[in-house]
Amino acid sequence: MPGGNMRANGRPANNSWEAVQSKTFTKWVNARLGEHSLGPLHDICTDFSDGTALIQLLEIIGDASLGRFNRSPRMRIQKVENVNLALDFIRGRKINLTNIGAEDIVDANRKLILGMIWIIILRFTIEDISEEGLSAMDGLLLWCQRKTAPYDDVRVRDFSYSWQDGLAFCALIHRHRPDLLDYYALDKRDSRGNMELAFDVAERCLGIPRLLDVEDVCDAAKPDERSVMTYVAQYFHAFSSLSKAETAGRRLGKFADVVQTVFDMQHDYEDRVARLLASIRAQQDTWAHTKLESVYAKARAMSDAFNEYKASTKRTWTHEKIELDTLLGDIQIKRVTYNLAPFVPRAGLAPRDLEAAWVELAASEVRHRKAINHHIRQSRDALQRRYGSEANSIQSVLNNIAHAVSSLSGELDAQLSTVTSLIARARPLGPALSRLSSLERMCSEANIDEHDYTVYSVSDLTYDAEMTMKALEKKARFIENQSAVRNMTNLTPAQLEEFEATFRYFDRDARNALGDAEFRAALDSLGHSFSDDEFLMLYDQLVCGDDAISFEVYIRFLVELTEDQTTPEQVLQSFRVIANNKPFVTKEDLRLDLNPKSVECLLREMPRSDVDKNGYDYLAYLRNVFQ
Repeated sequence: MPGGNMRANGRPANNSWEAVQSKTFTKWVNARLGEHSLGPLHDICTDFSDGTALIQLLEIIGDASLGRFNRSPRMRIQKVENVNLALDFIRGRKINLTNIGAEDIVDANRKLILGMIWIIILRFTIEDISEEGLSAMDGLLLWCQRKTAPYDDVRVRDFSYSWQDGLAFCALIHRHRPDLLDYYALDKRDSRGNMELAFDVAERCLGIPRLLDVEDVCDAAKPDERSVMTYVAQYFHAFSSLSKAETAGRRLGKFADVVQTVFDMQHDYEDRVARLLASIRAQQDTWAHTKLESVYAKARAMSDAFNEYKASTKRTWTHEKIELDTLLGDIQIKRVTYNLAPFVPRAGLAPRDLEAAWVELAASEVRHRKAINHHIRQSRDALQRRYGSEANSIQSVLNNIAHAVSSLSGELDAQLSTVTSLIARARPLGPALSRLSSLERMCSEANIDEHDYTVYSVSDLTYDAEMTMKALEKKARFIENQSAVRNMTNLTPAQLEEFEATFRYFDRDARNALGDAEFRAALDSLGHSFSDDEFLMLYDQLVCGDDAISFEVYIRFLVELTEDQTTPEQVLQSFRVIANNKPFVTKEDLRLDLNPKSVECLLREMPRSDVDKNGYDYLAYLRNVFQ
């Protein structure tokens, strides 16, 4: 140790290290004893003399009981026994104590006691320090160097001079807890201020006891290495504990995160299984309480709803079930990964419960589909029966009408009355055909192409009904026309047939009446030509305020026009026609249209013509006959 100097407090320099070590080691011992509410000691060199405090210290740092000892020794022998018990414990830990006996401790040999305490500190505090393969003091020094390397103002080369400016202590604190002090705001020239700051923060915030005083480091020519090392070791252990706590916290946090993640996955699994099971049961309950009817539209709607369920809801459930199976597998894998017990879902939510519900759902689907199909078949059959009944009923009416028409006989008035009643029976077939058409559309929607209860289609019956109605109307007009001509006996049947056929031909719209153009065309076709003025006058006379000439008016006109009435005008017109409008008629003219007997009669009565030697003057003849 350096000598020749006096310290500021007047203590000789040659034993200043003892004072610093005594103070530092005493504080270190008090810190250990204070952990168990023991002490404090004022000076280990004197307070260790009876062995009790030393035994208590060793029991704390050695984490073992030394057995029975004298807790209040009064005699020297009792003190020696206590110290020997302590020394035996130290030696039992493979710690070499050279030249130290119990009497040295009892006699308060300062140098030996300080040496013993240093050995204890070294063994229980410093020796377990390890850094990159180096242990004890070298390991501690390397740790300090590595931790302070980022700080340009700090150079840790030893445990004496390198610590005098206080920056190394501040750097260690800032490196591990930058929130406790701002290293870069320090006044690098204020050694005592930096030292005091480091000691204060370490004690107050990190629980590191103040083993050193500021002057022990700043004011010493060379700070005591053992004292500085003892104090710095507290930093190592404090920050190691902090690192261990951080590591433990990180690990525990990670474990908690895993547990929370697994819990969330398990909760999600159970919640989703519960919702899926509830949805399945609700659907089954809906099917169980659905009242199916054998009405095709309703049965078809139920079938469409079931198909929509299969295409949407069921597929969503299938996807969810697969997702749940995967989720359960992920949960179990994660639990195995982190050595957790297997996951057992709550009662009713286990995979077997979901699988059982899934199987029952499939059975319910089959039952519901079979019930729907049964009612669809029933409704299709009922629809066919309705269609067949309606179609057969219409055909029956048509058959009865046809039979009645074919059986007409007797007086024309009676026949006309019968036909009129048949027309009245045929008219309601229109609404019946509309109903049948509606039924046919329903059958088409039900995919019924062939009918089991009838062979009659709507188109067939519509055609037959139209033809029947036309036939009845035609029959009624025929009877009416026949009634109109039945008393006209001056016409031959051939004439009447010709007149009637002509009327029917030009009655294009089958209304049993002729317009002006139709009437003129009919007259022209029968060989009766009129000038425009003559025709207009004639048409106005015959119409009599109506919009057309009825068959009865038409036939009466033709009868009057062609009937043999032997009036002067008719006879004169007939001679003119025969004579081709000549003022005389020849024998050859008469022979063309009259029988020989009639020719002979007329030639005998008519005078000769003055115009033609072979002609006869029919004008003179008629003047003489009709005077």
